[in-house]
Amino acid sequence: MKCRISAAIAMLFLMTLSIVSCKKDNSAQTPVSDTEAQTISQEDAAAEGEYDDITEMGLATGADMEGGAIDNGRMETNGNTARIRLDLFLNLQLKLGPCVTVTAEPNDTTFPKTVTINYGDGCICRDGKFRKGTVVLYFSAPLRKPGSVLTITLKDYYVNRAHIEGVKTITNLSANGAVKYSVKIEGGKVTWPNGRGFTYAGTKTVTQIEGAATLNCADDVYSIEVRTQIKYANGVTVTKNTETPLIKPVACHWIVKGILKITINDRVLYVDFGAGGGCDNKALLTWANGQIEINL
Repeated sequence: MKCRISAAIAMLFLMTLSIVSCKKDNSAQTPVSDTEAQTISQEDAAAEGEYDDITEMGLATGADMEGGAIDNGRMETNGNTARIRLDLFLNLQLKLGPCVTVTAEPNDTTFPKTVTINYGDGCICRDGKFRKGTVVLYFSAPLRKPGSVLTITLKDYYVNRAHIEGVKTITNLSANGAVKYSVKIEGGKVTWPNGRGFTYAGTKTVTQIEGAATLNCADDVYSIEVRTQIKYANGVTVTKNTETPLIKPVACHWIVKGILKITINDRVLYVDFGAGGGCDNKALLTWANGQIEINL
């Protein structure tokens, strides 16, 4: 793998999509109002963003540990044992606040390894969000190694006022020099203090389709396949599935190709990111009675 995981891969998981409220769909089969659809889309985008943020935490931790060779100063010697310098989780620290404690067990060069990120009673983090609780990262092997599995478990974890639950599994499926990862969320749940909330489950697969043969990260291109579902207690269900894979070049800030299908109960929308692959922030949102160009 020619690029650091946190730089080249984590950004690909940070894809959130807010479903905009468009012209009213007057179909008798549509049980969700435009106002409710807009609220749901905002909550869905926020939840997906938080779960993707947890993925980035795991990838950043893995990248920092893999940067832990003794010859570059990221390890320290305790007797005859090389130990991780916890103060040099540089990528991870970008997300951490002043109250966080990071521990690694065993704190040496061996695997499997458990890294615990403990926010305690909470604090404002560097990204401006309030976090409390614990994120436990279990690495079966170095994340860069094909076949390795990272399991992330949330314990009494809160972001701002939202209680976020679930177990996230990241599996390295890379082969022949090309990067491929799958991400699965099980037991996901988001709850706000007012009692509103939903369950959350989904899978994402990211596959490198171009650039594996060169040393330049800028020519890397990835294919993203998504299937997620959120379900409210009142029966409203939102699913997002890729009709065709979403294509994301590292050299472009946006997805440049592919179609995403979004279903809110009986309301169906499609987001078409284009077929030509040009780098721009435009996409076409289509529903039963019309379509509109949106900015990503």
